Amino acid sequence: MTTTEAPPASDFIREIVAADLQAGKNGGRVVTRFPPEPNGHLHIGHAKSICLNFGIAAEYHGVCHLRFDDTNPTKEEVEYVESIQEDVRWLGFDWGDKLFYASDYFERLYQYAVQLIKEGKAYVDSLSADEVREYRGTLTEPGKDSPYRTRAVEENLDLFAHMRAGEFADGAHVLRAKIDMAS
Repeated sequence: MTTTEAPPASDFIREIVAADLQAGKNGGRVVTRFPPEPNGHLHIGHAKSICLNFGIAAEYHGVCHLRFDDTNPTKEEVEYVESIQEDVRWLGFDWGDKLFYASDYFERLYQYAVQLIKEGKAYVDSLSADEVREYRGTLTEPGKDSPYRTRAVEENLDLFAHMRAGEFADGAHVLRAKIDMAS
């Protein structure tokens, strides 16, 4: 079996994978990931996700990345990283050289965010949590644009740099994509 041939699909996930392979997406390769947060031991739900993601990757001769979502250092421990790795192996899977940490990409993500601000595709929003809920809209009513959406690029870049430096309380400002709030 080559990487572009797929076993018969037996559920909606495999049907999607088979359709993607047939369409030549991702060069005919299957790449999945298991992204645990290392802040505790795994539970049965994690085991299901491990078996699904590593299993589908194996079934289609692809790879599964083990990517730790280590973005909350106050709650994460090396003990949990090691425990998760042990549990994945106990379930019969291995990630090979595909071990990643989200924190390794912070600088790249920051640069992408700056690029989006410069291109006018993102802005720093200063709405409170209650105001965000009010502006968000519902299934039956469209949302409204934040009044901060029209800030100048330079002001957004300055605020974003101060956010990065930790000069504001958590949640005082957030970076938002300029999406269509009416859809």
